[in-house]
Amino acid sequence: MRLNIAFAMAVISAAPLCAEDAREIVRKSVELDQANWLRMKDYTWIAHETERNLDSKGAVKSEKKETWETLVLYGQPHRRMLERDGNTLPADEERKEQAKLDKLAVKLERETPEQRQRRMAEYEARRQKDRDFLREVTDLYDFHLEGDQQVDGHAAWVISATPKPGYQPKRGDAKPLLKIRGKIWIDKAEYQWVRLEAETMDTISYGLFIARLNPGAKLVFEQTRVNDEIWLPKRESVSGSGRLGLLKKISMQQELVWSNYRKFQVESKVVATQ
Repeated sequence: MRLNIAFAMAVISAAPLCAEDAREIVRKSVELDQANWLRMKDYTWIAHETERNLDSKGAVKSEKKETWETLVLYGQPHRRMLERDGNTLPADEERKEQAKLDKLAVKLERETPEQRQRRMAEYEARRQKDRDFLREVTDLYDFHLEGDQQVDGHAAWVISATPKPGYQPKRGDAKPLLKIRGKIWIDKAEYQWVRLEAETMDTISYGLFIARLNPGAKLVFEQTRVNDEIWLPKRESVSGSGRLGLLKKISMQQELVWSNYRKFQVESKVVATQ
């Protein structure tokens, strides 16, 4: 659920110039999601996640850090844990992580053409749901082109978005977006989003155990251009308070930073142990 909202926030968002022009800019940026994914399959990257739980006064009660490498094996991404709380994994756990990856590589390498086709069809069906979700964003929001600005060295359009009053989402998982407003900076040269800022306007409920996110929760999402051919995530920051279940109050900050993008064919790098 959080990933869907985050991806949607990345394509939404002050006198408007032309609402139709703004919507067309956003529509083009949404359609580039699939092109970026196809190129992303040739990359590996490192992700660093920091999660902080806060008390009622905003002081940090606990902190959790994880670092992992993502490899795209035979068309699908897989994680290999590298560090926890700033420390490398113990030797035995590191061996287990590598053994798990090796075992998976052997399994995928030995797939029959029919098995691989079926697996990839199932994965593509999940990807298609994400794309359909993003496409509804252009119908769900009123977009306004507010001007332009330099962001991270890129000339970008500044576009704000607010939910359309009375709009009925076609998809159930798009309903929380009616309580989110935002602003996005879209690169003028390539129609890629450089930065997004979004905020919840009302309480959002989601999940099997009914987690609730309070108004005022904020998300910042940034992308960067890699190898002069692709735009990939750079940083995501989420902060807010809410409630988990009926009793437990939560207040948290979460930051995810992507780095060390490297282009190569994973199949030629991973050496499986026999």
